[in-house]
Amino acid sequence: MAVIGLDLGGTKLAGGLFDDHGTLLGRRLTPLARKKGSEVGALVVGMVRELQTEADRRKAAVTGVGVSVPGIAYAATGKVWAPNIPGWEEYPLRDELETVVVPGRTTVIVDSDRACSILGERWKGAAKGCRHAIFLAVGTGIGAGILIDGRVLRGAQDIAGATGWMALDWPFREEYRPCGCFEYHASGDGIANVARALLAQTTNYRGILASMASEVLTAKDVFTALDRGDPIAQKAVAGAIQAWGSATANFVSLFNPERIIFGGGVFGPAARFLNDIRREAAKWAQPISMQSVHLVVSELGSDAALYGAGSLTLPEHES
Repeated sequence: MAVIGLDLGGTKLAGGLFDDHGTLLGRRLTPLARKKGSEVGALVVGMVRELQTEADRRKAAVTGVGVSVPGIAYAATGKVWAPNIPGWEEYPLRDELETVVVPGRTTVIVDSDRACSILGERWKGAAKGCRHAIFLAVGTGIGAGILIDGRVLRGAQDIAGATGWMALDWPFREEYRPCGCFEYHASGDGIANVARALLAQTTNYRGILASMASEVLTAKDVFTALDRGDPIAQKAVAGAIQAWGSATANFVSLFNPERIIFGGGVFGPAARFLNDIRREAAKWAQPISMQSVHLVVSELGSDAALYGAGSLTLPEHES
């Protein structure tokens, strides 16, 4: 028996063939290369066919295909809204995949990258054994996979976990409208945006970031500057730590989780700040819940959603 997991991102598609114990038997990776609409759908279908061929070579029957998508996966219809993929406003991904699998033998499930990331960590990573855990994905944007009583919290329209819109500052600013307050201040793009704003406000600055065109400044540049003692980078990252800590306090007080797992590209370089995030969170959070929660970094890294997708069709993926 084998299952296929696919992780569709904004720029690439990753795929894996797993046995039912979570051992990765084979993997694929391909860039999206500016494809859109049905072109991306064809890429997903093509990778499923490749991994089915790999399973056939290993004489393993594929019983499930799970796909992680960067947006909203509507469980009732199998359609997908993925804002970074043109033409995927209500894309019928599950219907397309069901045309290339064995009817009655192979189950197809499509889910959000938020849900898949926490399921992957529970299956083979830092949330193993947990029934109450949160995966906070901090990359270009911010999202959260929330596991409560062993099940992913999904919401009325499958949108639960869109944590970038968490309100952590007031009054409301127009800059928050496209992505939300939390994401504006503490995502990868947000850290770069804050650094740009600080650069524009700071006179007589001669630090490492001064030589960079502000429009191409990235979070990676900010962390590099931080390591060299740059004051603008220090302010930008200090603000992000406050935001991560405030969000952590809200998660702790609302959900009383066993663990909060920090993942995505920013953690990464921000993994060193977990103790600082904990100190900030402890100022705000329900104290008994705060004492018991563990803050950890993802064990699966960029593969968290891939493993989660692989687990989607297993009987025990939510219990």
